[in-house]
Amino acid sequence: MSHHRAIAAVFVAHGAVAGSLSTRIPWIQEHLHLSPGALGLALLCPSIGAFVGMPMAGRLAYRFGNRAATRVLLALWCAGLALPALSPSPVWLFGAFLLFGASAGMCDVAMNAHAVLLERHLGRSIMSGLHGMWSVGSLAAGGLGALAAHAGIDARIHLGVMSLALLGLGAAAGRGLLPDSGMTGSVRDAPAPRRFALPTRGILVIGLVGFCATFAEGASSNWSAVYLTAVTDAGPGLAAAGYTVFMLCMASARLLGDHVIRRLGPAATVRAGGAVAAVGGVLVVAARTPALGIAGFALVGLGIAVIVPLVIVAAGNAGTTPGEGVAGVATITYLSGLIAPAVTGWVAGALSYPAAFALITCVVVLLTLLAPVLRPSRTAPPERAVRVDAQP
Repeated sequence: MSHHRAIAAVFVAHGAVAGSLSTRIPWIQEHLHLSPGALGLALLCPSIGAFVGMPMAGRLAYRFGNRAATRVLLALWCAGLALPALSPSPVWLFGAFLLFGASAGMCDVAMNAHAVLLERHLGRSIMSGLHGMWSVGSLAAGGLGALAAHAGIDARIHLGVMSLALLGLGAAAGRGLLPDSGMTGSVRDAPAPRRFALPTRGILVIGLVGFCATFAEGASSNWSAVYLTAVTDAGPGLAAAGYTVFMLCMASARLLGDHVIRRLGPAATVRAGGAVAAVGGVLVVAARTPALGIAGFALVGLGIAVIVPLVIVAAGNAGTTPGEGVAGVATITYLSGLIAPAVTGWVAGALSYPAAFALITCVVVLLTLLAPVLRPSRTAPPERAVRVDAQP
């Protein structure tokens, strides 16, 4: 297995864990007799665990190496898939979700930091395609989970089998990861990062681009179906199709995005993507028919798809070590993804749904203005910048 395919398999496995669990949340709620409020509190725990874990991941990657950290943390994440369904009470479920979120966040940082180093080693963009593979893993596992739920399979059996299968996939992929000694600009060449790495000033600027993109993604993925129902009078099928089209456009654009990045460069790609997403946002605001609304959400998905992968690469190259840079920017984008659905709901309730998505369109426009911060430094040594075919 090539090093590129190995890290791609890691992203697939990580996405498959997330996709598997999401389909069995209703089973867990029914099994533990959770009220909607109790389930909401439980679902906050993974986010809390991730916030606590992510800032520490850079230090772990420095101490043990990105390759080892990625392998161990992926194994913990895959093994943790079975824990929520096995929880005998809500208290145990809260604890399981905290551990699940912490391993998810730390593994996310470690594998993205490894990908930054591998991209630097290869001298070409690969991050967008890797995030596309994450989406493929999540969609495939979600489909299997839906079939298991429809067949009435006990979630403890389903998630236990998936956990073992993904542990095997992760172990096989881990053996193919490029050793740290073979990477240009290994973490061992840099000073030790802080034990709890909050974003630095430089990472905050890069992270603002990711914040805008994740805000638009979180708002669109959570509110597209509701928006189409309330504003365009779409039926349940068409409303659900809006979400599906949005996610498929994002996944497709990420799988193909590296070719665009190599041709245009990071900053020009962000500007072009932001422009496409802004046009989509305008269509969504103006839409009064389901077809126009779905087309708008499709353009939003296409436009923002490659921005977060580019932000991760820029932060990994800007940090003291890739792990510290990725941890800092991941904290920012994770926060954005959490608050975006709530802010969208508040604005929609206070004003209207079109007003809420007009705000999101403004956020996307801001993203295009910030695009130059992702341009690789011309003064940086080769190992600190992503080589592209053309600079904007």
